Order: sequence, then C-alpha cells, then structure tokens
Amino acid sequence: MRRLLPLLLALATAVPRIAAQTDVPAIVPEGTAYERQAANFGEVLAQRLDTLLLDPLTQRTLVAIYVYDLTDDRPLYTHNHRQTIRPASNMKVITAIAALDLLGGDYRLRTSLHADAGAAAKADGEFAGNLYVRGGFDPDFGAADLAAFIAALRSEGIRRIRGDVLLDVSMKDTARLGWGWCWDDNADTNPVLTPLPYEGKDQFAALLTQQLRTAGISMTGRIRKGRLPQGGRTRLLCERSHSIDQLLQPMMKQSDNFYAEALFYQMAARGGQPYASRKQAYTHISALVERVGLNPQDYTFADGSGVSLYNYASPELFVRLLRYAYQTPDIYRHLLPSLPVAGVDGTLKKRMTEGSALRNVQAKTGTVTGISTLAGYATAPDGHRLCFSIMNSGQQRAAPARNFQNRVCQAMTQPW
Repeated sequence: MRRLLPLLLALATAVPRIAAQTDVPAIVPEGTAYERQAANFGEVLAQRLDTLLLDPLTQRTLVAIYVYDLTDDRPLYTHNHRQTIRPASNMKVITAIAALDLLGGDYRLRTSLHADAGAAAKADGEFAGNLYVRGGFDPDFGAADLAAFIAALRSEGIRRIRGDVLLDVSMKDTARLGWGWCWDDNADTNPVLTPLPYEGKDQFAALLTQQLRTAGISMTGRIRKGRLPQGGRTRLLCERSHSIDQLLQPMMKQSDNFYAEALFYQMAARGGQPYASRKQAYTHISALVERVGLNPQDYTFADGSGVSLYNYASPELFVRLLRYAYQTPDIYRHLLPSLPVAGVDGTLKKRMTEGSALRNVQAKTGTVTGISTLAGYATAPDGHRLCFSIMNSGQQRAAPARNFQNRVCQAMTQPW
C-alpha cells in the first residue's frame, strides 16, 4: 500500500509529481476505466502524463513540459513549464519564428557583384576599376552563383582586372564564432561565421581566384576586404539570392547551425547598421517575447542555433511563440513545412516510426551534452491542434530523454 500511495495521489489530484515507483507503465493502456469515463481528451492526457512522470528518469533529471490546445486556445498540461533550461537546437525555433515575424516569408538573402560606376572594359578586355562583392550571409551561395558572377564579368568584356576585388563583409561583426560557443566543439558544430560564404564555408576568396583563372580572367590587383562605396559610385553587375524557405529547410529539418546563424544575422542587420552584432538580433527577439506576454529578461538569447552555453528558455516561452506562429498565417505556412515529421524526415526520421505519433508530430529536436529538447505541433485524437515543448536536462545520455519525449508524443496523439 505504501508503494501505491504516490500513484493514487497523482491520479486523484491530476497534478504532475515525481514518485518512487519503477514498475508503472509509461502510458496507461488504451481503454482503461478512467479513460472510458473521461469527459474530454484533456483529462485523459493529464492522467497519461502524470503517470509518465513516474518514470525513474524524472527522479534523477529535470523534466519540463507544456502542452497547449490551439483549437480551444487553452493549456492542457504543465509541469515545470517556467523552468529555464538550455534549449540546444530548439533555439532554432525561436530564431525561425522571430525572423519570419520581422523579415516576412518573402525575404531573400542576397549576395551581389558591383563595379566602379565610371569604369568599363576596353577593347582589349582590360578593366581599370575595382570590383566589389557584397556579402549577404547566404549559406546557399555556391557553384551556380559564383558561375553567374563570372559570366557577368565576361559579358562586360572583362578579361583583365587592373584594380582590386573588394569583399564587403560589413553585414555582421568580425566575430568568427558565436557568443558562448565551446572551444572543444568540432568544426561542424562551430562553423566560421562569415557573411561571405561559399557552400557554407569560409572559402569564397579562394574559390573566386580559382574561377577567375579558369575563365581566363587575369588580375594585377588583389582580392581584399573593403566596403562597397555608396552614393551611386558603383553599378550592379549581378545579384544572386535565395529564399527564406530555402534556408529554413536545412536549418530545421537537418538542424544546420550555419543556416541558423545566417538567419539570426539577417535580423541583426535589418536596421542597416554596419557590422551588426548579436545584440541587434537579441533586441528583435526580445521585442517579440514581450508581444507574446513574457518578460525577455527571464531568458537569454546568445545565438541563433543553440550551440551557445548561454542560451536559456522555458517550455512556456516555446509554447507562447508556437501559438503566436499558429495564429499568424504568414509565419505558420513557412514554419510548419520546415519542421521534421515524426518517422518521416529530418532529425525525426528514425524516431516515432510507429504508433499514433507517426506522421502526426512535426517538431524541432535539440541535443547538446546533458540536454535534450523537443518542441512543435501535433494533432490530438479528438482532432484538436496542439503545440508543445518538452525539455530534459541533466541526463548523461540522450537516448532515455528522447524515449521519454517519444512517449509524451504518443500520449498526445493516442486515441482513448
């Protein structure tokens, strides 16, 4: 009887609590007497999640959960929902929603090639002026785009450049890594944050030199950093761009950190200030947090990807933002297709491959040492649309936390 007392109290009060049992099921079997008598799915879900929180994992680690019914616009379940925890790659959810809110779904990332306005190629192909490349922090800039730049030079009749090629990287500050990034993370986790990348890496100058040579365009000047002159002193030769949707897909589906930082700095540079820093992006995110009714001082937004040790957020914050996105069609129609689908693609391809959550959960994962998170949308068995956030902290391995999150998702979607 003593061993059953915590379970009976949890079921009687419908308040999440941690107990010492190790032999209770993660989810009450479908069709129990309680579920048959339940007035609505909210009661069923509360009972299921109360029971799930008796898992031994919750005795030695921190678990925070918030489930919200978007159809009825009301909370369904909370447990430690205001606890601030490192979000890991769930930070990308915040970045995506804030950027879509500020920049709009039609926003494009642009990289452009310019020439001195008063200079033109002579009959022998000699160009005596300078060329300029203005970086727009576009992680999709690659071979086809650089080929378009070379084609633009050839169409101008340029075969020999006597001036310099100036690379304008003033879109963002000179920091090559994010604030609070670990020194011992590998290069894939910590990409160099250049506003003039080539295929996501800091190799634009080297590839430009190579492609000029291949195209038979020689240089007597240098490729160096500089600023694009203003006031009509240059003319545009070529501009290449990619849509925000093209950026969101790898950022969210594959959790690409470089793409997330590129979007973060699009917000930072929105005001036109040269060498914009994370502080400008933080200002925009904080303004959105205030609009959804929370205090931005309760959280820390150190980067756009979630790599930083300094990021802190809560399930309440994620649910407020996911609700805001759902209620804002211009955001939701771009955000939702970018989220991994359970058992189908992205970082959820190998999770929830069977059961009611399969194809029924669209959510962003997050993993760093000791942290595992999941936030997104699901459809309840009564047809209601849900948003949710699950944050696990303090576990030595990610697998038990991921399994716990999978069971929460099954609980949210399983019929009764």
